[in-house]
Amino acid sequence: MRFLRRSLMGIFLLAVTLAIIAWAGILVRGAVVARMNEEPRSFPQRERVFAVNVVTIVPVTITPELTVFGELRSQRTLDLRSATGGTVLEASDALIEGGTVTAGQRLLRIDPVEAQAALDRVRADLQDAQAELRDAERALILARDELTGAQAQASLQEQALVRARDLQTRGVGTTAAVENAALAASSAQASVLNRRQSLASAEARIDQAMTRLARARISVAEAEREVANTEVFAAFDGTLADVTISLGGRVAANERFAQLVDPTRLEVAFRVSTSQYARLLDGNGTLITAPVRVALDVSGVNLHATGQITREGATVGAGQTGRLLFARLEASPGFRPGDFVTVSIAEPALENVALVPATAVAADQTVLVVGDDDRLESGAVTLLRRQGDDVIIGIGDLAGATIVAERSPLLGAGIKVRPIRPGVVEEPTGPAMITLDAERREKLMSFVTESRMPDEVKARIIGQLEAEQVSSETVERLESRMGS
Repeated sequence: MRFLRRSLMGIFLLAVTLAIIAWAGILVRGAVVARMNEEPRSFPQRERVFAVNVVTIVPVTITPELTVFGELRSQRTLDLRSATGGTVLEASDALIEGGTVTAGQRLLRIDPVEAQAALDRVRADLQDAQAELRDAERALILARDELTGAQAQASLQEQALVRARDLQTRGVGTTAAVENAALAASSAQASVLNRRQSLASAEARIDQAMTRLARARISVAEAEREVANTEVFAAFDGTLADVTISLGGRVAANERFAQLVDPTRLEVAFRVSTSQYARLLDGNGTLITAPVRVALDVSGVNLHATGQITREGATVGAGQTGRLLFARLEASPGFRPGDFVTVSIAEPALENVALVPATAVAADQTVLVVGDDDRLESGAVTLLRRQGDDVIIGIGDLAGATIVAERSPLLGAGIKVRPIRPGVVEEPTGPAMITLDAERREKLMSFVTESRMPDEVKARIIGQLEAEQVSSETVERLESRMGS
C-alpha cells in the first residue's frame, strides 16, 4: 500500500507539473500572437533643419594684396679696399663692426715710406727731364743761328761766283778763278745743308725731351696717387660691416678690409610666380610701379615700411622660376640689409567682385545660395584671388544673394536651413504653452504612470501635466512615444 500511495503521489505531481508547463506555454504563445497582431507604432517624421552661417554678396571694388617673402638689400654698398699694401699706422675709432662714418671721413692710413720714396725718385726724374728740355731748347737756338750764318756765307760765295763769271765774260778774269769761286759756293751750300741737319736734330731733341718730360709728369702723378692711396676715406655716410683690419695690422694691395653700407637707402628683392607677375603688368606689358608694404615680426614687435616696385630682374636665373622684382623703400627705421621680411603688394583694383570666406566656395567654384523657403540652391562663381582665409569672387548674377559661409558635407541643394546672419543675435524663445482638455490630459498622465521612467522623472512630468498650461514640446514628445 505504501508503494502504491507513493507512486500515485508522484504521478499526480508529474501531471500537475506538465499542466503548469502547458499553461505557461499557452500564455507565452498568446502574448507573442497578440504582440505580432498589434499595429506598429508610428512616429511623426519631421524634416531636419540645419543652422548655417550666411553672408550676403554685395558687389564692391577690391584692391587685392599679393603676399610674398623677400630680402632687404642696400642700394648703396661699397667694398673698402686698400689700393696699396703696407702696415696700418692710423685707424679711425669708427673702423669697427657697425661703426657709423660720414662722407670724407678718414678710415685708416698706411705707412707711406715706400710710396714717398718712389715719389721722390720720379720727382728727380722730372727735374732731369726739365733740364734736358732746357738744354735742347738752347741747342735749338744755336742750331738756328748756325744755319743763319751758313746761309749768309753761302750767299756771299754765290755773289763771288757771279763776279768771277762776269769778269771772265769781259776777258779780265780767268777760268781758274771761276772754278775756285764755284768750289767755294758749293762748299757753302754743303755747310748750309749740314746746319739744316743739325737744326732738325735739335728739333727732334726738343720733341724727345718733351716726351720724356710728359712721362716724368705721369710718373709723378702716379706716385702722388700712390701716396694718396695710403689713406682711405669714406665715400658716403653709412655703416661699416665685415671689418677685418685694425691698428698695426698689415694689408695687401686690393685687399678688402671692410664694407660700407648705406642703411637709409634700402630696397627689397622678392620673387613672384609667372601668373602673379602677369597681374602686375599694364596694357602695354610694362611692370607697374605698384605700392608695397614690408613687415618684419621681431619678437612680437612688428616693423613696417612702405615703398613701390621699381624694376625687375633681367634673367630668371638657373634653377629658378617666376620673376625677381625689386621695390625701393621709403623711411624704414629699424630695418637692416639681410632681413627676411613679408612683402604685401597692392594689385590693380577689381570691380564688381565680393570678398567671402574661403569655406563658402567649393572646389568646382560653386556656392550654396539660400533661396525661397530657406532652401539651398547651387550657384556658380569665378574664383579670382585668395586673400588669407578669404577669397575674391566674380559674382556674376548673384549680386545681393545670401550664400552659406561655411559649407559641410551635410549641406547640398534642396536642404532646408536656418540662416544665421553675422551681427544678428537671435533672441531665445520659450516653448509654446497649450491648454489640454480632460481626456487628453488623462491619457497622457496614464501613459506616463505606466511607462518605465524613473519615479522622479514621472513625478516631474505629471506635475507639468497637472498645470493649467503645458509645454507643447512636452506634449508632442509624449504623444510621439505613445504612437498613433
